[in-house]
Amino acid sequence: MGKVTGFMEFARVEEGYAPVPERVKNYKEFVIGLDDQQAKTQSARCMDCGTPFCNSGCPVNNIIPDFNDLVFHEDWKAAIEVLHSTNNFPEFTGRICPAPCEAACTLNVNDDAVGIKSIEHAIIDRAWTEGWVKAQPPAQQTSKKVAVIGSGPAGLAAAQQLARVGHAVTVFEKNDRVGGLLRYGIPDFKMDKGHIDRRMAQLQAEGVIVRTGVLVGNWPKDSKVTNWAKETVSAAQLQKDFDAVLLAGGSEQSRDLPVPGRDLDGIHFAMEFLPQQNKVNAGDKFPSQLRADGKHVIVIGGGDTGSDCVGTSNRHGAASVTQFEVMPQPPEVEDRPLTWPYWPLKLRTSSSHEEGCVREFAVSTKSFAGDKGKVKSLTTVQVEVKGGKLVEVAGSEKTYQADLVLLAMGFVHPVASVLDAFGVAKDARANAKAATEGAGAYGTSVPKVFAAGDMRRGQSLVVWAIREGRQAARAIDEFLMGASDLPR
Repeated sequence: MGKVTGFMEFARVEEGYAPVPERVKNYKEFVIGLDDQQAKTQSARCMDCGTPFCNSGCPVNNIIPDFNDLVFHEDWKAAIEVLHSTNNFPEFTGRICPAPCEAACTLNVNDDAVGIKSIEHAIIDRAWTEGWVKAQPPAQQTSKKVAVIGSGPAGLAAAQQLARVGHAVTVFEKNDRVGGLLRYGIPDFKMDKGHIDRRMAQLQAEGVIVRTGVLVGNWPKDSKVTNWAKETVSAAQLQKDFDAVLLAGGSEQSRDLPVPGRDLDGIHFAMEFLPQQNKVNAGDKFPSQLRADGKHVIVIGGGDTGSDCVGTSNRHGAASVTQFEVMPQPPEVEDRPLTWPYWPLKLRTSSSHEEGCVREFAVSTKSFAGDKGKVKSLTTVQVEVKGGKLVEVAGSEKTYQADLVLLAMGFVHPVASVLDAFGVAKDARANAKAATEGAGAYGTSVPKVFAAGDMRRGQSLVVWAIREGRQAARAIDEFLMGASDLPR
């Protein structure tokens, strides 16, 4: 390693944030990344640990010790080459990945983990600044055509890999802009959408064709997306026109909360609320936008999507924001000997929480109440774990004022219309059924139709989507050509 004793000499330094009063006034990114010297010092903390568990802790298997060493020696250009060898979009993961690699870091056994995510962030930002990220068009074409449905991280990673080996790739996206849930699920203050646009320019220079506003499959006429989609393409037409089809859409069916009063106005899924603000930020007109201005907001769901609702509500100027989590409050410090190198259970406080939010744990919502059809309050009950199940605590009912309720309890499966249109078999969770290993990897029950990302594995991380997109690309290339040189 660059400095064998670095982990004993240097403390972990976190990336900085713009002050709360300043950042809540806009939707701009506010993370202050490491400067070159800070990144060099942090990379020196990477140990000569023999078995780098960070590699296997990272879903795309980033070669972390190598790029840390290169940063320490200030060979930034080689560092981005190593990083790009496993990760198509480190500017995405360097901003929004929860960094399971750091949980697996050997130093994390009894000290603060190496700041891998912040170093990755520094490498890719330096690479863009220096002009090292360039299009890599193929040397020759194969005459094979591949359709990719969905332009989120799985679809884009697969499209880029397939285009670089010479296949003619067309990406179909139902939204008006490329990016999937990266575009309309992640708030701009966490990831500026210019990062997507910059990558799309690269993909198009590599030969990828992008068609937005196109619905694939048989969507219900009352579906909201049919109001603005420009055209519809049938599954049969894609199977006829292309040599292979990859289903790479997101897991977008939100988990509902079927309790009394659910039909009151003012109760919305998070994915009704968040995309609207992103569209407004992009310059779209949205006269009926869902807003939290002056309202008492209740966010039901304690994960990242709920945190994004908290941050957006604070920027709207909510009167108060309260977030519910049905599970008990986790410990502030994980039991490292028990959990390492796996993702630990511990209390995680996001930047949005720090901007203003009351967090309630072990809370279950029992009912909503309203006036003249609009939600005004909700009633909860405390729950506790007994016999492996959540049970209600007698006499713990409580009422909260609520003018806007946002349901952020995760996603249960992909929207069924695409899977049903192709007739692919589903697993027990209503995802596309496809194995990841062996002959026919990522292939569905329908010939030449593949599936990857959330559509295959269910709701997951951006880094898992990139992994599956890359692996599916190799499987498709092998299917089309009989063999593949793409990395797995």
